[in-house]
Amino acid sequence: MLLSISTTHNPATDLGYLLHKHPAKVHQKELSFGRATLFYPEVGDARTTAVLAVDVDPVGLVRRENDAFALSQYVNDRPYAASSFLSVAISGFLASALAGRCRDRPELAAQTWPWEAKVFALPAGRELLERLFLPLGYALEITEHPLDERFLSSWGMSRYVDLTLRRSSTLQTLLQHLYVLIPVLDNDKHYWIGSAEVDKLIDKSGDWLTNHPARDLILRRYLKNRRPLMEEALARLNTELPEAQLALTADATNAPKESREERVEKPLGLNAQRMNTIDTLVRELGVRSALDLGCGEGKLLRKLLSNKALERIVGVDVSMRVLQNAAENLKLERMNERQLARFELLHSSLIYRDSRLAGFELATVIEVIEHLDPHRLQAFARVLFAHIAASHILLSTPNVEYNAKFENLPAGQMRHADHRFEWTRAEFETWSRAQAQAHGYSVRFSGIGDVDPALGAPTQLAHFSKQSSAAAPQAQAA
Repeated sequence: MLLSISTTHNPATDLGYLLHKHPAKVHQKELSFGRATLFYPEVGDARTTAVLAVDVDPVGLVRRENDAFALSQYVNDRPYAASSFLSVAISGFLASALAGRCRDRPELAAQTWPWEAKVFALPAGRELLERLFLPLGYALEITEHPLDERFLSSWGMSRYVDLTLRRSSTLQTLLQHLYVLIPVLDNDKHYWIGSAEVDKLIDKSGDWLTNHPARDLILRRYLKNRRPLMEEALARLNTELPEAQLALTADATNAPKESREERVEKPLGLNAQRMNTIDTLVRELGVRSALDLGCGEGKLLRKLLSNKALERIVGVDVSMRVLQNAAENLKLERMNERQLARFELLHSSLIYRDSRLAGFELATVIEVIEHLDPHRLQAFARVLFAHIAASHILLSTPNVEYNAKFENLPAGQMRHADHRFEWTRAEFETWSRAQAQAHGYSVRFSGIGDVDPALGAPTQLAHFSKQSSAAAPQAQAA
């Protein structure tokens, strides 16, 4: 598949700076599905053209998928039709230009240049192309091709066309439009679609998609008709709604909230540290059954599934949408019978008794409690410690004292838009000790992440262990 980008900006050779690719060289990059090559067939001050060619290896793709043989897997249009493979090549090979950065000549990234972009073998009709690109200010030239000139009257025209787009804009704007709309035109994304895809869409189209007359069509095709993701994207595009209302409208608070929290904690790699710490503790405990409460999209569940000592693993969340994403993230439909026999996802609340949640050796509650309203903590504690009553409970929550170290978090603001509170170490330990004493547990505390001598660790963890009946009175007396 081919994409060419030309400019008549003077000097046009500055395109090499914008693309971060020298015009005198041929540039190649290996991708998971093939190879991308960028070269300049035309170089001059008056006009310069760069061509991005993407070679897809369909046989290699099939061999990486562990599916049954089907002829369509080997005989299809993926090697030549412009598709989501081309968008991935743009983001992977032209990442700086797509992000609006130009290292050697920063001023060029913000300049408006005249562009002519050609996309070859697009599986789309004239009506759809005009519907998508005309509102963005492009002049279009569409070249249709007969299936066979010898049988034009009986066979007709091919479904594939060549598209030429002309407009003056920044290069970033042009690439963002192509990145989003090429998969929309193809309507057959080659990779799994989850909530992370909403983040990509908002990042690349947040300033133009909201008022696009074909917005709903773009969302539907880009997100493969997944209604929950479409609703989430619509909520996030509607910037007039306050952030709290956005979360309620989307009914999928995890995606926007996690994105914000990840931006704060990303420099520390804190989420990965949490998952690794919990995974290590679970293995050390040697338990055979685990219940992940507030499992989200399955990051910890993936770790637990790799623990062969666990004979039963259950993930629980209050959001059906999140559970659907977890099932897809974990490729539930591809699990073998043995794996399915030990794994389950349940829709349930953490503040109401549910008999399905009792009888586990271990319960994990990782970065969940802070999302509960304070007046619901008593009900939550009863369910967790008196009803679920696992032998071991691992409960983590942010340490609000550590927030002072996050440079990108304004003073007084919590890490997450939906956090109802964030505890100091003393507050967390006071609450935890009270629950342990009331319900016959012992508790010890530790931190996750780099420990600051004065502020502690960014995440605080409590490990509750069920006491024997003989030890319980002594603990309560203590």
